Amino acid sequence: MIQRLRIVIRGTVQGIGFRPFVYKLAHDMKLPGWIENTPAGVFIEVEGPHLHLEKFLLRLQKEKPTKAFIQSLEFSYLDFIGLTNFQIKESRQKGQPTALILPDIATCPECLAEVFDPNNRRHLYPFTNCTNCGPRFTIIESLPYDRPRTTMKHFTQCQQCQEEYENPQDRRFHAQPNACPVCGPHVELWNPAGEVLATHHDAIQQTIDCLKEGNVVAIKGIGGFQLMVDAQNEEAVQSLRQRKHREEKPFALMMATIADIRQLCMVSPLEERLLRSAEAPIVLLQQIKPDFQWKIAKSVAPNNPYLGVMLPYSPLHHILLKKANIPLVATSGNRSDEPICISENEALLRLNKIADVLLVHNRPIVRHVDDSIARIILDQEQILRRSRGYAPLPIMLPFAPVPLLAVGGQLKNTIAINQGSNVFISQHIGNLETLEATRAFERVIFDFQNMYKIFPYHIISDLHPDYISTKFAANSQFTHQGIQHHYAHIAACMAENGLNQRTLGICWDGTGFGTDGTIWGGEFLLITQHSFERFASLRTFPLPGGTKAVKEPRRTALGMLYQIFQDELLEQTELLPYQQFTPSDLKLLWQMLKKQINSPSTSSMGRLFDAVASIIGLRHEIHFEGQAAMELEFVTDSSETDQTYSLEFSSEIDWQPMILEIIQDQQQGLTLSKLATKFHNTLVALIVEAARQSGERQIILSGGGFQNRYLTEHAVRQLRSAGFQPYWHQRVPPNDGGIALGQIYAHLREKTHRDD
Repeated sequence: MIQRLRIVIRGTVQGIGFRPFVYKLAHDMKLPGWIENTPAGVFIEVEGPHLHLEKFLLRLQKEKPTKAFIQSLEFSYLDFIGLTNFQIKESRQKGQPTALILPDIATCPECLAEVFDPNNRRHLYPFTNCTNCGPRFTIIESLPYDRPRTTMKHFTQCQQCQEEYENPQDRRFHAQPNACPVCGPHVELWNPAGEVLATHHDAIQQTIDCLKEGNVVAIKGIGGFQLMVDAQNEEAVQSLRQRKHREEKPFALMMATIADIRQLCMVSPLEERLLRSAEAPIVLLQQIKPDFQWKIAKSVAPNNPYLGVMLPYSPLHHILLKKANIPLVATSGNRSDEPICISENEALLRLNKIADVLLVHNRPIVRHVDDSIARIILDQEQILRRSRGYAPLPIMLPFAPVPLLAVGGQLKNTIAINQGSNVFISQHIGNLETLEATRAFERVIFDFQNMYKIFPYHIISDLHPDYISTKFAANSQFTHQGIQHHYAHIAACMAENGLNQRTLGICWDGTGFGTDGTIWGGEFLLITQHSFERFASLRTFPLPGGTKAVKEPRRTALGMLYQIFQDELLEQTELLPYQQFTPSDLKLLWQMLKKQINSPSTSSMGRLFDAVASIIGLRHEIHFEGQAAMELEFVTDSSETDQTYSLEFSSEIDWQPMILEIIQDQQQGLTLSKLATKFHNTLVALIVEAARQSGERQIILSGGGFQNRYLTEHAVRQLRSAGFQPYWHQRVPPNDGGIALGQIYAHLREKTHRDD
């Protein structure tokens, strides 16, 4: 398949022969395209077969000039346009440079070599950095980016550091976080009362001892605190779960080397590139059989075939991992549904009942930044949580409107603000369900406006009137517009793929407020020139208990079964969801459904997944968002069957025949794997049939439902086989972490049409 690969690179890639290198590489691989220097970075486009483009990307980073350092590399696959040769375009110098703030960057190889060199003055110094690596976004107080406007202003450089800083030939020339053991920040080990137990390297050594003894340690990193335990110690991991009230949601792992990770997981070349990248996200990797050196505790990722793994990305992490020589759980330093702590005082207040000790340092953190989460799907990177390493790099839109602020949704919240055609998406904020999270949301908005000196004319939010973000927008001094939730999802995918024409957008997620005031979630939207039309959706079904049903798939299943059996529901004693309730509870829920009390209707695909998970006996209650749907995906096996259930496409897609067939299969003893695989195959067939009936060639897949690897991969392949051009998310999350971008793009599409 011939595609176009677009690459945006920022870092030390200008003035060091980078363009001639790319020119030679492209000619060597016979790939047409171009390269251009701009005030915002280096832009590259090449065209060719997908495998050749993948090889070009890998060679670009592996063979780059010695002095080149890629601080960030973002790429996406676009439509083929027929480029004929490769050329070096004239550099663009006109126009005002965009105020770009770089993300925090993983430790470079040169600095890492110094950290572990006994003869170097920065030997084992946990704050070693240079112009090619280290903190950026988390220490900047205001622009322009220089030392007095960062939290490093508290540390006066010693003579040697100052000489490095002022020497144009030194890689620490104007490295704003530059420091050494003589003049820079240092670490201390505290107990939960804030008493100092050790300082400097003794503090690190005692931290390692605490980890090996099974203690929970709160470690102040680059963007906030992390909670760490020995990942091999089942008791320690369980203790962390109990203290953090995180029953089953997977923990991330940090391991010292790629070789260590390979003992636990399958690692492809693209996955290795992602792990080693300057962004250094948590990467979702498939586990392998337990024939390895490390014996990871089962409670790290219960009932999950994947592990979220990252390499150390700061000198402090590298020192801890190398000296401890054990894999570590590394999870956000927060209480449930709260943002991570960034100061010692916060940590003492909010983590004192979770952590046994705290490893802190005296370099202030300006803003919280979680670890990003990514994976490789269909041989392409996909970001699931866009934060450290990626935020606040912009997404470029094709037009330059007045400043806008989009405040996102309620879950996985991010905000977005634009400066001309650049849309800056904030770091992951999280679920706006606690006072601390709401305060963090408001701080990020204030921070972005002041950091970029952008004060919007207009605020865009979700339609849901009860979202914290919507209330913030409605109460602001600016004009306010609501954008339908699922349209925002699709618009976000359009924005990152450079689309603005008619398409069919398929958005499947948990819930979203519809334009008719009901709860949507299984949507097929025809994207028109400036807005959208609802082409089709799932037949609605009730959720007994409302939001309580979201945490109890058995309730969702009961609501769906009531739609089928009505008053005969109480007689269906052989049904597995039925058996999860006491007779009195069952009768109460039946009455709620019959009288339509606290039983809102929904067309949600996410809730359909929940219902099926309960009906086949896989999961009746959940302990974290999306758990039932994840486990339903995990038991699929494409080798089991290519069969489907009955599910015909129409403007109101009736799931009832499919559910009855699933019940019949379950009662006849079909395995969980075959049940789940047939269900997924049915949804893929539905997508392809919807594409056929829509008359559109371009098909967009968005929403949290398309975090499902099986569903996305099979849908894309079958759409392509049927002659359609599918698009999905790569640089912006398919979940609610991407809708702030979509809110801005949807508003601009409508405004452009009105202006025309």
